[in-house]
Amino acid sequence: MAITEQIEVPKEDGVLGLYRGLVNQFANLISVLNSAGTIWIFALMFLICADIIGRAAFNAPIRGVAEIVGYSLVGAVYLQLAHSLHVGRFARAEMFIEPLKIDRPITASLFQIIFAIGGMIVFGLIAFGAVIKFDEAWPDLKFGVEGDFTVLVWPLRLTILTGSVMVAVKYLSLLIDNLIEIRQLIILRRPQTEKEPLRLYYLLIVLGLFVGGYLVATGNYSNVAIGSFSLIGMLIVIFMGIHIGVGLILLGFAGIWMMMGTPTIAINMVKLASNEFLRSYFFGVIPLFVLMGLVVNESDIGNDTFDVARWALRKVKGGLGVATVVANAIFAAITGSSIASAAVFTKVAVPHMIRHGYTPKFAVGTVAGSSILGMLIPPSLLLIIYGFVAEQSVGLLFLAAVIPGLIMASAMAFGIIAMAHFWPSYVGEPSTDENVDLNISDAAWLVLPILILVFAVLGGIYGGLFTPVEAGAVGAAGALIIATAKRRLTWTKLWRVLLETGHTTVSVLFLILAANIYGRMLALSGLPQSVGELIGGANLGFMGFMTLYIILVVILGMFLESISIMLIILPLVLPIVQAFGGDLVWFGIVTVIAVEMGLLTPPLGIAVYVVRSTITDNSITLNQIFAGAFPYVIIMLAVTILLIAVPDISLFLLKL
Repeated sequence: MAITEQIEVPKEDGVLGLYRGLVNQFANLISVLNSAGTIWIFALMFLICADIIGRAAFNAPIRGVAEIVGYSLVGAVYLQLAHSLHVGRFARAEMFIEPLKIDRPITASLFQIIFAIGGMIVFGLIAFGAVIKFDEAWPDLKFGVEGDFTVLVWPLRLTILTGSVMVAVKYLSLLIDNLIEIRQLIILRRPQTEKEPLRLYYLLIVLGLFVGGYLVATGNYSNVAIGSFSLIGMLIVIFMGIHIGVGLILLGFAGIWMMMGTPTIAINMVKLASNEFLRSYFFGVIPLFVLMGLVVNESDIGNDTFDVARWALRKVKGGLGVATVVANAIFAAITGSSIASAAVFTKVAVPHMIRHGYTPKFAVGTVAGSSILGMLIPPSLLLIIYGFVAEQSVGLLFLAAVIPGLIMASAMAFGIIAMAHFWPSYVGEPSTDENVDLNISDAAWLVLPILILVFAVLGGIYGGLFTPVEAGAVGAAGALIIATAKRRLTWTKLWRVLLETGHTTVSVLFLILAANIYGRMLALSGLPQSVGELIGGANLGFMGFMTLYIILVVILGMFLESISIMLIILPLVLPIVQAFGGDLVWFGIVTVIAVEMGLLTPPLGIAVYVVRSTITDNSITLNQIFAGAFPYVIIMLAVTILLIAVPDISLFLLKL
């Protein structure tokens, strides 16, 4: 039935108006908590830098820095969780739920209600565990060394409790919002574009999930079978659009409950993980490197890098494309983020390339393809996360990534030159006489701050002067000094950077926490060991396993973002790699490259979407960007095969 003019949306007065007012007040509250957590994380940089100065200059380190950083991260994360959910920063796969919102909004709202219930259950469990831990800490439990450095524990436990309750309330408000939306759509008698069989189809999906879950929960299955069911369930719930962290915790909790036959152990596992797992000094490396990268991004250092690179390569055929790769490689050494690289060089490099005769497809494809260097060339956020999951040294991973990163950048650069000569229809007919108003001294002045920052961070790690966490603090402080000296960082930009640092840190650490809970369940099930024995019995060999692994990671990359892929798949495959005798540092490099291919492959292709959302030319389509990036996927695959065939390439610097 068509909507008539007499039908109006119900006015938001009475109970509904009161609810909206409460929601607005709640949004203000979690915004205040988020600001407190943001400032808390920023303060850690000054604390760590002060500790370094005190230790190096006065032989008087600040006592308890490691403990303070660990506890601060936990507190800051829980203070910012609700606001991160509020602004949509919880990771999720959107290929199912987003189109459903457009075509069948009522059905989409029903799914969103189910997802919100799942979130309430997860954070209700965390809050329940926090109450118990708070009771244990009240009133005088302390951490540190008595008589030297001690801090009361209960304020931190209260922060965890408050933060988890805030998230549960936010999920409750999302549930109510979807109920209100369904009510309004029904009252409006919105024209239903979905046919009855399709409505039945989605109903059958939900019914099938509940029936399948019931059969799994009530059956008598082995631990390995339960672990297998969890993998299938994980793919289903993530594909449908539930927040990935929530889905992993739910599956981990349910799996342990089924294996142990009681919810008590599962509750204890969630309680311990949510209160203790993130309390690690080494997790401090995440917000600090993210802060450094975002400051560099805001201060237009990427623009300076590109100007120097295109000046140096102005006479090379395809030189602007090569300059983009070189600039991305240098930029990667101070940001560690492919997404930041894609956003920066879409603005900086694409207009130059198109103006000088390169095809739009080549221009956007080169930016998207070379942006993956941001996650390979150290410092790399993906390598940091891999180090946590695989329990490997982040410093060794950084060192191992240097040569593969240079090989990847060189392969892309030579590939562009070759394509400029032999595939001009793809590259275009660019001129080689671009007039760049630079000289050697100007170029040196522009690139000097970048070199100083790279030397301070990577030189400090490899020279044994800093731990990765301390290097992150030094890098962040250095980036702030450089941006301030160049007068490119206003107070507004700084606050925006700090907020983004907090949201990125929270989303990453919550995923790591969820993956830890899910990984404990998988380890308890014995599934990784069984899969390893199955692969060994099938006589696939290590190369056969690696082939299947690369294919699986690339397929997952078509639907999920990089961090989620690693946190989902690594708990399953790491024991298998160890059983084959594979080096976990080398495996980390191969994994990062394979995962990064997913940034360029449809339908998700996050780097491609970043380029499309950043570019101002609406005539350039997603299909053009995917097509333009495809040659770089082939180059990445070739380098991956090389690294698998010759592992010593990655391990060369470690053996010196």
